[in-house]
Amino acid sequence: MTAAVPWHHGTPRAPWTSRRVLAGLLARPSWLVAATVACVGVPSGGAGGDGAGVQVTAGDCASVAMVAAAVLLAARGRLALPRRALWAFAPLAATLGVTTVASSDIGSSLPGFVRDVQIFVLVPLAVVLLVRDRRDLAIVFGSVLGLGLGEALYGIWQALSGAGASIGGANVRAVGTFGAVDVMAMSIVVGFAFLVLTALALAAPRFGAAAVPVALGGLAVLALGLLLALSRGSWIALGAGVGLMLVLFDRWLAVKAAVCCAALGLVAFGLLGGGEIVQRYASIAGSVSAPDQSVSDRYNLWAAAGRIWTDHPVTGVGVKNFPDYRDTYAGIELSSGSETDDPVHGYQRQPLLSPHDEYLLILSEQGALGFAGFAALLGAIVWGLWTRRDARDPFWLIGAGFMTFLLVNFLYADMGGPTCVLTGVLVGAAACRAFGLRPGRPGRPEPGGEPA
Repeated sequence: MTAAVPWHHGTPRAPWTSRRVLAGLLARPSWLVAATVACVGVPSGGAGGDGAGVQVTAGDCASVAMVAAAVLLAARGRLALPRRALWAFAPLAATLGVTTVASSDIGSSLPGFVRDVQIFVLVPLAVVLLVRDRRDLAIVFGSVLGLGLGEALYGIWQALSGAGASIGGANVRAVGTFGAVDVMAMSIVVGFAFLVLTALALAAPRFGAAAVPVALGGLAVLALGLLLALSRGSWIALGAGVGLMLVLFDRWLAVKAAVCCAALGLVAFGLLGGGEIVQRYASIAGSVSAPDQSVSDRYNLWAAAGRIWTDHPVTGVGVKNFPDYRDTYAGIELSSGSETDDPVHGYQRQPLLSPHDEYLLILSEQGALGFAGFAALLGAIVWGLWTRRDARDPFWLIGAGFMTFLLVNFLYADMGGPTCVLTGVLVGAAACRAFGLRPGRPGRPEPGGEPA
C-alpha cells in the first residue's frame, strides 16, 4: 500500500512554539528592546495617587525582562559589554551609591536609588548589549517611531473630540494613553518620534521619490499631535534637537526649514486667532516678564533647590528627599500643588515633588558628587558621538538630536513618569553609536572603536 502524500510540498514547517519564539528573540534580541518601547504606551490603569509612592508601569516590567535577557546572554558568552560603556556608566552608579548612603533618610532614598540605577545604568547597558548592528538599531528606532505616531493620532482624536485633559475649562489637551496625571508624557514620546522621523526624512531620497512625501506626512501628524499637547517645553527642546540635526546635515536646508516653519507659524496664528493654543505658546515669550502660575511655581522651586544645594553642597539631602526640604527653603509664593483633570481620572491635585529641573534636582538631592557622575555619563556619550560624527548616517543624527533634546529639556524639566524607561532606552541607543559600536556587520569595529 502506498503511503499518503501530504498536500504540501517540501519539508513541513515546524509549528510555532514558545521555544521557537524564545530562540528567535535570542537570535535578534533587539526585539526585546522594541517590546519594552511598545509597553511604555500601555495605560497604567491607576489614578496616579499623589505621586509620592513607587509606581510600576508596564514599561518598567518589560525593562526588567529586557535587562534579565541581557544578563542571561552575557553570562552565556553570546554578548560582550564594551569597556568604554563600563567606564562611562560606572561613575554614575558609584556616586549614586555614595549619595544614598550619605542621605539624611536612607530608607526613603533607596527606592530612588533603584529607580535611577534602572533608568540611567541598567536599561542603557542592556540596550548596548542587545543592539549589535544597523538592523537592531532600525528595530529600536522603528518602535519609537511607531509608538510616537500612535500616541499622536490618539492625542489628535482626544483634542478634537473633547476627551483630552482639561485646560481653560475644556478637555482639549492631547495627552495620549498617559492621561492628565502624566500630562507631559505624550509630548516627550512624540518629540522623540519626531527626531527619528526627521533623520529618516533627510535620508528618504535614497529610498525613492515616494519616501519623501510619506516622511513629510508622518512629520505633519507628529507636529499636529505635539501642537495639541500644548507643551511649551517640548517645542523648545525639539527645536534645539531638530535645528542641530539640520545644521549638521545641510546648513542651507536648515535655513530653508526655518523660513518655512516661520511661515507656517504665521498661517497658524492667523487661522487660530486668539485661541487657547496660540495663547499657550505665546506665553513662552512672557515667561520672564509676566510668568503664569506654573512658570512662577517653577521659578520658586528652582530657587528652593539652589538653596538646598548651598546648604548641602557635597552629597545633597538624598535621592527622593527634595519634597521633605521643599517647604523649608521655598518662598510663600509657591503653590501647594498643580491641578489635573480628564474624563478618565477625573480631578486630581498633584504635589510638587521636584524642582522641574533635572540639573537642580541632582544638585539638591545628590550634591556636586552626584552631579559629577551624571555629567560624566552624558559627557562621555556626547564626546563619543562627536568623535564619530557622520551627518549622513540617520542613526548618528538621531543620537545627536536626542542628546540635544535631553540636555535642553533638563533645563526646565526632570525625569518622571512612564517615559523614564523610554529615555533610558534612547540613552542606550545613543551610547551604542557613541562608544565605538558603529552599526555595520557584527564583529567589524569602527576605526578606534571596539567590535560590535
